[in-house]
Amino acid sequence: MPASCVCGHVTLQAIGTPILSLVCYCESCRSAARQFEQAPGAPSVLNGYGGVDYCLYRKDRVRIVGGAEHLRDHRLTEASPTRRVIAACCNTPMFLEFTKGHWLSLYRDRFPQGAPPLEMGVMAKELPPGSTPAENLPTYRTRPPRFMIKLLTSWAAMGFRKSKMNR
Repeated sequence: MPASCVCGHVTLQAIGTPILSLVCYCESCRSAARQFEQAPGAPSVLNGYGGVDYCLYRKDRVRIVGGAEHLRDHRLTEASPTRRVIAACCNTPMFLEFTKGHWLSLYRDRFPQGAPPLEMGVMAKELPPGSTPAENLPTYRTRPPRFMIKLLTSWAAMGFRKSKMNR
């Protein structure tokens, strides 16, 4: 399934179905989204409920097929194990990589058509007071067992290897 930045200079190819498609309400994802949205020409990142939508794929199933020279890393702190990658050509967030993990969280809006439906919301305990997550989606205060089981199952299918995202 192809994914691209807003201007089309950066393209990714995600193979197969995602591990999971979800909305994250954690403060780190929301903080990064607010930062990204301030850049000139950047697309919206936060959804209507204040979360960030992702499709999680195994690293070995995502390829950068064009525009790698435009990709830039962003970390909330220097020591953060989470690397967010932006297409600098149009300030479009492309994916989030937990560098110690075996998966990539692609921003769901990067799929121009056919993005898988959202399956759940996670980390709702970090929403600001008075915020309400999406009503039609199972939403959890933290990361539920189903989330962890899906990640573990996908890692087992990789032979417990940890691929690197090359660019």
